[in-house]
Amino acid sequence: MEHNALLFIVGVIALALGFIIAKMLERNNASQIIKRAKKSAQGILKEATSDGESLKKDKILQAKEKFIELKAEHEKVILSRDKKMNDAEKRARDKESQVSGELSRNKKLNQSLEDKIKDYDKRLEYVDKKKAEAEKMHESTVQQLEVISGLSAEEAKSQLVTTLKDQAKADAMKHVQTSIEEAKMTAEQEAKKIIINTIQRIGTEEAVENCVSVFNLESDDVKGRIIGREGRNIRAIEAATGVEIIVDDTPEAIILSCFDSVRREVARLSLHKLVTDGRIHPARIEEVVQKTTKQIEQEIVEVGKRTVIDLGIHGLHPELIKAVGRMKYRSSYGQNLLQHSREVAKLCSVMAAELGVNAKLARRAGLLHDIGKVPDTDTETPHAILGMQWAEKYGEKPDVCNAIGAHHDEIEMTSLLSPIVQVCDAISGARPGARRQVLDSYIQRLKDLEEIAFGFQGVKKAYAIQAGRELRVIVESEKVNDDKASNLSFEISQKIQTDMTYPGQVKVTVIRETRAVNIAK
Repeated sequence: MEHNALLFIVGVIALALGFIIAKMLERNNASQIIKRAKKSAQGILKEATSDGESLKKDKILQAKEKFIELKAEHEKVILSRDKKMNDAEKRARDKESQVSGELSRNKKLNQSLEDKIKDYDKRLEYVDKKKAEAEKMHESTVQQLEVISGLSAEEAKSQLVTTLKDQAKADAMKHVQTSIEEAKMTAEQEAKKIIINTIQRIGTEEAVENCVSVFNLESDDVKGRIIGREGRNIRAIEAATGVEIIVDDTPEAIILSCFDSVRREVARLSLHKLVTDGRIHPARIEEVVQKTTKQIEQEIVEVGKRTVIDLGIHGLHPELIKAVGRMKYRSSYGQNLLQHSREVAKLCSVMAAELGVNAKLARRAGLLHDIGKVPDTDTETPHAILGMQWAEKYGEKPDVCNAIGAHHDEIEMTSLLSPIVQVCDAISGARPGARRQVLDSYIQRLKDLEEIAFGFQGVKKAYAIQAGRELRVIVESEKVNDDKASNLSFEISQKIQTDMTYPGQVKVTVIRETRAVNIAK
């Protein structure tokens, strides 16, 4: 127990010593920490003091720089104000000087105007005096001239006017001729190029239409059946179709004659059906003719539809399509009207494309330009005007309507399609082989051309050549000089244009030749 107590006491003493030693060590450490803290605090204070001094200096420098900048801006504002004030003062002084100068100038101008008015009045008085003197001298001179020449003033004036008219007419003809030649030089080459390209790109056939059709028979026995007892069958056919049937000695053929190709086609098809069926009598003839007429009407519509489809034309009114199909059975001077219209449509399309115009619209106008030639009833309205009225009625565009109505110059042209259709119509109708004419009328037209030329003074010979496309006139050189030759060519062309009707154009060439002949021996 004593031992344990001793150990307990020693432990307590040791614990107390350890606590005392620990406290001493802790105090020593605390003093060192305090010393180090004091040193760091002193260093921080020094750094803060130095930083504050540097910051203070920077702020002072920035304040000085700001002050300098504000001072410079203030000085600039003051200088600009001074400059504006100086400029305003200068302008005011300039205006004052201008006003004073204008006042002085106005005074001088007023003075000069007054002087000029006075001078003008004096000159006007002088001119009036001289005018009166000149009139007196003119009257005396005219009287002297009348006495010397033996002519009165009016007679001399009329002679002078006549001379001046002749001279002015000659000068005007020279000017017209020069203008025409200049226009030809600039436009003829391009026009020829376009027309030649257009014609070369369109392949056409020659005219084959006429006023008769030949109906072939298997044997001559059929002729008697067609004629019938006492000719009743042939009379019934003629009465039903309006076609004249010519039965002659031609073997195995009869001739159907009629100017209307529709009626001629109805008669031909009806005869074909009657001969094939074998029953030929008046009642059967009337029945077959009625059926054939309806068939032809349906065929007309089909032909019109095929034509517009082939040409790529859309939206055409059914009545216009029917009129196009009816053109298959019409002809003009032997030229089939539908073939002519198709040809004109293609020509118009090509020419419009060359000129940069709407080719589809031109093709449409070209196809419809002659629809006025196929009316159901006779009318005195020109075919161009009638076609234009139909086109307007069935909703065609104004340019197309104008081209139809103006292609023979019945109305004024208002669009570029009109001259294109007119030119292409002339190309299609005037080319060789396109149309047929009666020989007598053709010869008479050539004679009329030559007679027009002989109607002018100084014409020695006149020849119509190139199928009437050119009139060559030879004049007497003693009676017609070069100026009169040019004038004569123009006058003859105008006479032909006003007095004659002809397809295409007629070229008038006046030839004046002077010959000097001597013999060397």
